[in-house]
Amino acid sequence: MKNIFKKLGPGLITGASDDDPSGILVYLQAGVILGFKTLWTALFTIPLMYAVQEMCGRIGLVTGKGLMRLIKENYPRTVLYFIAAISIGVIVVNIGADLLAVGAILEHLTRISRLVWLPLAAAVILVLTVFLSYHRFVQLMKWLLLSLVFYVVAVVYIGADWSAALRATFLPSLTWSKESALYIAAILGATISPYLFFWQANEEIEEEKEVMAEKHLQQFTVTKHELKLLKEDTFVGMLSSNVITWFIIVGGSQLALFYGVREISSFDQAAEVLQPVLGNFAYLVFALGLIGTGFLAIPILAGSVGYGLAEIFNWQEGINLPFRKARGFYLAIIAATISGMLITLAGIDPIKLLIYTAVLYTIITPPLIWIILRLSNNPNIMGASRNGLLSNFLGYLTLGVTTLAAAAYLISLL
Repeated sequence: MKNIFKKLGPGLITGASDDDPSGILVYLQAGVILGFKTLWTALFTIPLMYAVQEMCGRIGLVTGKGLMRLIKENYPRTVLYFIAAISIGVIVVNIGADLLAVGAILEHLTRISRLVWLPLAAAVILVLTVFLSYHRFVQLMKWLLLSLVFYVVAVVYIGADWSAALRATFLPSLTWSKESALYIAAILGATISPYLFFWQANEEIEEEKEVMAEKHLQQFTVTKHELKLLKEDTFVGMLSSNVITWFIIVGGSQLALFYGVREISSFDQAAEVLQPVLGNFAYLVFALGLIGTGFLAIPILAGSVGYGLAEIFNWQEGINLPFRKARGFYLAIIAATISGMLITLAGIDPIKLLIYTAVLYTIITPPLIWIILRLSNNPNIMGASRNGLLSNFLGYLTLGVTTLAAAAYLISLL
C-alpha cells in the first residue's frame, strides 16, 4: 500500500475527491429515482474523465502554469471572468453542501447540534490546509482515500441483484423524460467537474516544485517517464472514482426497491432514512465514509478557488508555501470555506440547489473542455507534449457528450 501510494498522487486524489458527499447524494438520488437505469454512466464516463483530467495534468506538468493563468494569457478577460465567476460560485455551494453533510451526519451520530459541528469541521479543515506542509497534506489526503471503501462496504451490506446491475451497466436502457434528462446531466456535472480540471493542473505543478526542492534542481525536465506516471496515476484515480459511483447508484436503487424510499431530498432525510435501513453497524460505516470524503474534498474545492484567484490576480500560490508568503492564496481558501459554511448556517439546505448546480457544471463544462483542447493542442504552449490522436478523439467525444447532455436538459424544460 505504501509503495502504491508513493507512485500515485494528483490523479488519484483528484479522482477520489470527485466522490465527495454532495456528489454521493446526486448518485444516491439518481439510484432512488431511476434505479439501475443510470448505472451505464459510471462505465461510460471513465474514458471521458480520464481524457480531460490527463490533458489538464499534462498542461500543468509541461507548462508549470495552472489553467486559469493560461486562460488569462490566451483569452479575453471577459472569458476569464465569466469562467471564474461561475466556477467559484458553484464551488462555494459545493463546499457548503459537503460541510452540511458532515454536520448532519455528526449531529445524527452524537446528538450534538450541527451548529457546533459545522464551524468545528470548517476550522479543522482550514488548520490542516493552511498549516500542514505540502508533503504532509498529500499524505493526509491519500489516507483519507481509504474512507471510500466504507461506501462499498455499506452498499454490499444492503445487498443487491448484482447480475441485473451488471446487465444495466453494459446494456443501457433509459426512457427519455424530463427527470432522466435532469439526472443524466447532474451525474455528468458531478462526475466531470471544472474544479477537478483546475485542481489537477495545479497539483502537478506542486509535485514539480516538491521534486525540485528535494533534489535541489533549478529546472524540471518533463520526460516520457513522468508522462507515463501521469497517465497511470490519472487512470487509477478516475477508475476508482467511477467504481464508487457505481456502488452508490446500486445502493440508491436498492433503497427504492426493497425499502420503499422514494426520494432523498436533504442530508437530514438521508441520515434519518439510512440508519433504520442499514442498521447501526452499516450506518456507522456509511457515516465514516461520508465524513472522510468530506474532509478529503473540501480542501480540494477550496484550494481550487485559491489557485484560480491567485492566478487571476498574480498572487503567490501553493500549499507548499507558508501562509506569510501566500496570504492572498490562503485567504481565498479561508473565504471560500467560510462562505460555504454560512450558506448552511443560514438555514439553506442546498440539496436541490446542488443538483441544479451539478447541471450548471454540465452547461459550463463544454466551453472549458474546448479551451483545454485548444491549449493542449497548441505547439507554442505544449511543444512535443501536445495531444495525440487518442487524446483528441476522447477529448472531442467528451465535448460532444457534455454538450448533448446540457442541450437535452435545456430542451426538456420547454
